[in-house]
Amino acid sequence: QVQLVESGGGLVQTGGSLRLSCAASGRTVSNYAMGWFRQAPGKEREFVARISRSGKSIYYADSVKGRFTISRDNAKNTVYLQMNSLKPEDTAVYYCHAEFGRAGAWGQGTQVTVSS
Repeated sequence: QVQLVESGGGLVQTGGSLRLSCAASGRTVSNYAMGWFRQAPGKEREFVARISRSGKSIYYADSVKGRFTISRDNAKNTVYLQMNSLKPEDTAVYYCHAEFGRAGAWGQGTQVTVSS
């Protein structure tokens, strides 16, 4: 079983930056593709970014393309999400996800709030 713990969220002004981290324990995440999702109040959880096991294949939601960067450090068992040029509509709880089995594993989430 793998446990995921997100960190790095907080309050930032429009145009600011944050770097989220997702630290894994229990299993090495180098075996899994990893993703970031987010859920804003009253909305469904949505895809943000995905990185393959090797890091060579990366996908982004159109809404964050060019502003967010997903990366991974398999030696540290950690996945990152660098968020630049943040907008109020980026406000959400951000979740890390490890792809394995039928459902994979989710972290508890970290709150990101972007003030206008």
